Amino acid sequence: MAGANTFLVALAAFCWGVSGGIGGILMADGWDAFVVSFFRGVIGLLFVLVWLALRPRGSGLASRRLWFWSAIAGIGVAGNFAFYFVSIAQGSVAVAVTLMYCAPVFVYLLSFSLKLESPTALKWAAIAVVMLGIVLLTQIYNIGASGVTLIGVGAGLFAGLSYAIFIFGFKYAAPHGSPQAILSIAFAVLAAILIWPADADQTVAVLSTPDWPLFAGLGVFGAGLSFVLYIIGLHHTTPVAASIVAMVEPVTASLFGVMVLNESLVGSQIFGMGLILVTVTALSVHLSARRPPPDLTTR
Repeated sequence: MAGANTFLVALAAFCWGVSGGIGGILMADGWDAFVVSFFRGVIGLLFVLVWLALRPRGSGLASRRLWFWSAIAGIGVAGNFAFYFVSIAQGSVAVAVTLMYCAPVFVYLLSFSLKLESPTALKWAAIAVVMLGIVLLTQIYNIGASGVTLIGVGAGLFAGLSYAIFIFGFKYAAPHGSPQAILSIAFAVLAAILIWPADADQTVAVLSTPDWPLFAGLGVFGAGLSFVLYIIGLHHTTPVAASIVAMVEPVTASLFGVMVLNESLVGSQIFGMGLILVTVTALSVHLSARRPPPDLTTR
């Protein structure tokens, strides 16, 4: 049973990685990053609404605190989706997903500021290593030649920060209702936010475009099936195991970018990516080992 649930977590991470590549294909075809993000969230909303309808008990929808913290989670996931795809559009899938994977660093920094965590020399050293990895990965010292813009770097980091906000919103909403109720509210808030910056003509055009299978796949893999699999898998998977298995996402997304989108990374970028992935995974293991599931810090 434990192996099967770990597989579900790995499958969810794989789906997230594939969704980054699909988003890259759509934006290479001229689709707006906000339109891509909007439909990823809307299709995810349909999935979790079905899940909520099938498992309505203990939803907690009468709780004001559930609605408040779920709305915060929705703001976070809206920013995560949008900034992630903006980062891909302004750079590459590999760089964007690795920058987004820095989310646990932001969790620590937020925890420090809110006095939920005590800063230590080891934690600050780990954060410093991640920062070094970011410099090497993005080649920010030679930004013009790296193929990654400053907007792409900033958007990737904001994607990680936004995911940290989603983590906190989900964590504080969890005692007041079911995961499917939280995600239903969060994705509804996402849709309400992202409909405004999304290109109106493109939003309508998605309904009749030949690219609709890609949009459907993006929503299914990137928000619907993946979140359901991840949360179900976490019920019987240790957070430490989930932290390690979640590395499947950046690896999958990076390979997708290289093999399908013909992206490339130089040696220093690969080294920087390695620094980030290893250090962030270690931080995630340390963070989640002391917290009961469901804990989404590992993505």
